[in-house]
Parts: sequence; C-alpha cells; structure tokens
Amino acid sequence: MVFLFRLLSLLPLSWLHGMGGVAGWLAYFLVPRYRRLLRQNLMQAGLDAPGRALGAAVQAGRALLELPKLWLRPQAEVVGRVVQVSGWSLVEQAWAAGHGVLFLTPHLGCFEITAQYYASRRPMTVLYRRPKRAALAPLIERGRGANLKLAPADLSGVRTLLRALRQGEAVGMLPDQVPGSGEGVWVPFFGRPAYTMTLAARLADSGATVLLAYAERLPGGRGYHLRLFPLPAPLEGEPARKAAALNRALEDLIRQCPEQYLWGYNRYKRPRGAPPPPEAV
Repeated sequence: MVFLFRLLSLLPLSWLHGMGGVAGWLAYFLVPRYRRLLRQNLMQAGLDAPGRALGAAVQAGRALLELPKLWLRPQAEVVGRVVQVSGWSLVEQAWAAGHGVLFLTPHLGCFEITAQYYASRRPMTVLYRRPKRAALAPLIERGRGANLKLAPADLSGVRTLLRALRQGEAVGMLPDQVPGSGEGVWVPFFGRPAYTMTLAARLADSGATVLLAYAERLPGGRGYHLRLFPLPAPLEGEPARKAAALNRALEDLIRQCPEQYLWGYNRYKRPRGAPPPPEAV
C-alpha cells in the first residue's frame, strides 16, 4: 500500500484526476448499491439534476486518487496547488483580534488541502479518527501528521482542541462526519434526520472565530480554489438547535458546488448505541 501511494504521488495531478475520474465512472456503473446511494442522497437534497450523480461519482474518484500527492509530497508543493483563495481576510481579522480559528470543512471538494494550507502559515490541530482499514492508518498519520497536530476523537482530543483554540491557534474538523453514540443529536440535514455532532458548537463557545471552508477542485488538474466564509449566524441555544443551525449552513455551502460533495458518504446512518432517529421532517 505504501509503495503504491508513493508511486502515485509522483504522477502529475492532472493524471491522478484523470485516473480518478475513470475509477469513479466505473464505480458508478459497476456498483449498483453505490449508484443507488448517490441518487437517493441527491434526490433527498433536491439536487438531483441530470447527470449530477455520475458527476459526483467522478469527483469522488478524483478525491481518492489525489490523496497520495496530498499526503506524501512536501508541504510547499502541496499548498502550492492552491492557486486561488477567497475570504482569507477573515483569517487575518481573527489573527488581529487574537482569536483562535475553528475551520469547519465538510466532505466537499478537496477537504484535505484546506488544513494543509493553513498549517503552512500557523499551527493547526485537526480531529482525527483512525480509519477502519488499519493499513491506511500509517499513511494518514504520516501524511497529515507531518504538518498538522492530530487530536484523537475522544475526551483527551477534545481537551487538546479547546486548549489550541484558547491559545489562539486553529482547529479543523469535518462537521458532517457521523459522530459516535452520545456525541450527537438527530437534526435535519437536507430534510432528513441525520445524527449530527455537538462538538463543533461546543468548540465555537470558546470564543474562536468560526469559518466554513472548502477547496474547489479545478478542472484539468489545475489545482484548487480555497473558499472561506463566516457562519451566517452565531450558534446559539441548546445543543440540538445549534446543530440544526450548523447543518443549514452546511447545506448552503454544499449547494455552491454540489457535484464535489461526497454523496456516497452514508450521512444518515445510525451509530451503534445511538437512539433511533425521529420521523423525517
């Protein structure tokens, strides 16, 4: 696995995106369950335009094949793939105010490179769950861990994240990742109950500047456009209300670039031990 990743990391990004697009195309037509999941999730979101499910599969393939280059190449080379940045003034304002920065980056576009880009400038800690495939763990930890501080997805990791924010550093997390039992609440995501983490809102209570972020994958392997946005409104109220507000903000973000969202991710699954979801809204 390591040898294959190292070999792929040497290829041009345009080649990797081309190969990934073919892989995604094949997966769409050869794996009925995957195709059905893409279509169902897009239909649930009201974003099932003609050809969009296939386009999403192609983008998912590109997301997979770009990983070797993002994890194994030197940091300067990786962040150099970000050819355009919008909204960086929001980060500079947080620096000027002495605030920590909480980056909420959903499974949209190249979510790996957003943290790498910031970490090339200032310290950043990211929430990390070990993959189910044990063979991937050394690659991920070597790739992300080379430039980022990794906080485990447990109580000690939460303390690490809070400490980083209070010290004026940055924290990154995937707010649409399904949390473990007891770590989330059932709130709507594109009109269907989804078990949603409450940790993001808890971290926002630290006084950090909260930013939504994603890196749009540009055609032809040209690189990425990093886009940063403020939250539309502060996360206030009880945990379920905060989580629902965050999901609405994520929905608006995904609508900007729907084909590059990871619609094959089982966002609506029920974690083991979690209560059953309420009826769909």
